[in-house]
Amino acid sequence: MPNSYVSNRVHVVFSTKNRYKTIDESLQPKLWAYLAGVAKNHGMYAVAVGGIDDHVHALINLGATLGIAKAVQALKANSSRWMNEHLRARFEWQEVYFACSVSRSQVPSVIRYVASQKEHHTKMDAAGEFVLLLKRHGFDLPD
Repeated sequence: MPNSYVSNRVHVVFSTKNRYKTIDESLQPKLWAYLAGVAKNHGMYAVAVGGIDDHVHALINLGATLGIAKAVQALKANSSRWMNEHLRARFEWQEVYFACSVSRSQVPSVIRYVASQKEHHTKMDAAGEFVLLLKRHGFDLPD
């Protein structure tokens, strides 16, 4: 069989360096679209991309060729370069990121979650959300 059929959806979250609020609201739609383009150029499919001024959520179908670490590296490196071209200040992502697999049945829920980030963060800051995601997915948190 010449083709491989892979469905490997991953919810990825990464933040700006020191959680600085450097992703201006007017730039966000362009950055989200750029991240979707980076995904496509690397053999992935961006199901949903969104976030707020200090972090990004992406629901990505990794496809058959990339692992999570390489996929996140491609997204962060290319978008960081793009942001540096569009900002007057230096832009960086944190090294740390969150990633978890998403079952087919949960895709609509994650899409809604990504799309509602602005509203969601009127109730919880990004650091609290990150801890909540870690807890929900069974990660042991440092003391």
